[in-house]
Amino acid sequence: MSVADLFPTLHNLSRADKLKVMQFLVQELATEEEALSLQPGVTYHLWSPYNCHEAANKLAALLEEDRQVNDINQSSDCSFHLKASPFHL
Repeated sequence: MSVADLFPTLHNLSRADKLKVMQFLVQELATEEEALSLQPGVTYHLWSPYNCHEAANKLAALLEEDRQVNDINQSSDCSFHLKASPFHL
């Protein structure tokens, strides 16, 4: 049975039965997620920016570039400019 076939049947259920169906589905999803959750005693590898010198150098270069652009813009006229520059690492 497809989901499209279920919708008319679910639509015709009473409010109480709809709540039971919702509770069942939420419990099913929670059970599936528990299987995907962290297990005690297992070591998981986690990325960290610690010792990630390439990312730090890229960020420093982007910040320096932004500072230079803002310095040039501020020296060319007396208004304040903000340059939107997304950081792509």
